[in-house]
Amino acid sequence: MEAMFLWLNSLVNKNKTEFASWSEINWLNPYAAYDFEAQRTKLLSVVDNDILYNGTKPFYNHISNGCSICGAGKWSCLFITNKCNASCFYCPAKQDTDELPSTQGLDFDNASDYAQYVKHFNFKGVSFSGGEPLLYFDRTLDYLQTVRNSCNPDLYIWMYTNGILAEKNKFEMLANAGLNEIRFDIGATRFSLDNVKKAKGIIPNVTIEIPAILEEKEHLIAMLPDMIQAGVTNLNLHQLRLTNHNASNLIKRGYTIINAEKPIVLESELAALEIISKAKEMGLNIGINYCSFHYKHRFQKAGYRQLIAQKIQPDAVITKAGYLRIFNGNSIEYKTIKLLPNNSNSNDCLQYNFDGTNYFYTIKTLLKEENIGSDYTNRIEQLLSNEPSEAPSDSLLFKIWQMEYIERGLREY
Repeated sequence: MEAMFLWLNSLVNKNKTEFASWSEINWLNPYAAYDFEAQRTKLLSVVDNDILYNGTKPFYNHISNGCSICGAGKWSCLFITNKCNASCFYCPAKQDTDELPSTQGLDFDNASDYAQYVKHFNFKGVSFSGGEPLLYFDRTLDYLQTVRNSCNPDLYIWMYTNGILAEKNKFEMLANAGLNEIRFDIGATRFSLDNVKKAKGIIPNVTIEIPAILEEKEHLIAMLPDMIQAGVTNLNLHQLRLTNHNASNLIKRGYTIINAEKPIVLESELAALEIISKAKEMGLNIGINYCSFHYKHRFQKAGYRQLIAQKIQPDAVITKAGYLRIFNGNSIEYKTIKLLPNNSNSNDCLQYNFDGTNYFYTIKTLLKEENIGSDYTNRIEQLLSNEPSEAPSDSLLFKIWQMEYIERGLREY
């Protein structure tokens, strides 16, 4: 495990450097980690086998169609605007400016171009997010109608909203345009269900999607029957993440911060698992899933990388983690493909044409080792043919393992 420990130590150094100006951060220490791990293990034992995606998504009862599509890497999330009319303490970014609809760094200034993108890359699901999509309702409706009328009729479409501007007539227009699911962040409205109820019987599937907040844990557990009564079929709980934008708010609450690829809140995970545990104990007719940071960071990103790679380089060897692999016995190389904006002036910009539309992309080398020798060749071949139960201790094999497989997320603290 030596290579793993070195990598984890690098995350500690990176995060503490990035957040050096926040000396009050309560970083998780080894002494507290043991107790927290015992709590989490106990809660996970209640979930039993109801854990998806390599141990990164514990759930109760069921997950929504949208979440299933997301896990398969077939989902495109379009940010209709970056402007929001709420001020949630946990928001990870400043959202005060209206910008062009965008996804994965690509801007789409008209709905037809976005629909073409969805069709070409064969997405099975589309969501509209923000910011707050209801701030620009006509724009949201236009993109929804265009995608619904231009793409596969089986496309599953959902929208995120804080519900502040919720109106029944708006939901009726969205439903008539083919919206399958709506997801409310009730944290923006002091956990009121009033606006959620306006969608009941209009939008086919109603979900509440919020961060798992320790201080609201008991409140949410008590609200579960009321959610069901309000027409909610699913509760999605996210893990809080520390950013420079929300750091002052999270520090005030005394949260314990874990050094992952991005700093995450330990108590958020424990709260989510306890809510799932209580719902199972009560036998409630609602689906609850915990959307952990590790799930988002691994499965969402790997799924998207695979989708893009399969379309642009269909003959390449593509790993489970979504990278291109070139291995000839004497050298090994891993690359990743990134789509670029149409106005990109990158020197290594490539392009290909599909149905009259030019797509621009770049291929970046992430790992390249040459003259590796026969001993390493044999060890690499063994690693590629059989995923190990533990991370390799050798530094090169560890890097290759990271390029090949989607790492388990709910590992020990």
